Amino acid sequence: MEFDNALELTDVTSGYGENIVVRSVSLAVPKSSVLALLGPNGVGKSTLLRTISGLVDTRQGEVHLNGENVTKLPVHARARRGLCLIPEGRGIYPGLSVEDNLRMQSPFRGKEAVEIATTAFPVLGRRLGQRAGSLSGGEQQMLSMVAGYVRNPTLLLVDEPSLGLAPQVVDAIFGFLESIAKRGVALVIVDQFVHIALNLADMVCVMNQGEIVLRGKASELSESDVYHAYVELSGTIATSRGV
Repeated sequence: MEFDNALELTDVTSGYGENIVVRSVSLAVPKSSVLALLGPNGVGKSTLLRTISGLVDTRQGEVHLNGENVTKLPVHARARRGLCLIPEGRGIYPGLSVEDNLRMQSPFRGKEAVEIATTAFPVLGRRLGQRAGSLSGGEQQMLSMVAGYVRNPTLLLVDEPSLGLAPQVVDAIFGFLESIAKRGVALVIVDQFVHIALNLADMVCVMNQGEIVLRGKASELSESDVYHAYVELSGTIATSRGV
């Protein structure tokens, strides 16, 4: 049976210990589409990605991947079903070489993984034997991006891919994300550059205080709409909670 959505969340609530961070979030990401998840720092965006991937337990609600309820499944089981999280801070093995990082992520596509990486980011072709931890920040992020992609995901969660990078590197990273979206991989992207995210995304959700406070088609929203949700709606939520 075919399902239209790569990801569906229904009233998902999660957090750490006694602290609730994500509050009753519902959203859907159709197959082959891009969702930009935006909002100020500390409002639950990264926690939501970690909840989707299984790193943070779902307290309430359900997570569905390609129509399957995976709410109770562990991280590795979700990964086998096509989910990949590229975390903030670059998910690489710093002690291994660039080539070993790629082959380790895709053991059955080892040679192909290297070819994909060096085609997408030619600089990595000159760094294959180099220890990944000795790469520049931009090169590490390139490696992290392509190492996630060679796992052959159907849904890729990307947390702050542009953080701390030079503008030309940011352009290269988002160009790569755009290319894999065109190949049919569904994406959920958290990033600080609203204008770039809006240009890439099909849909936008803005989070504040752990909730979705604005959602819509990227083509129908402007940067001012997003920043209004950052500032005005966060003030409304804080007031309603007596914060």
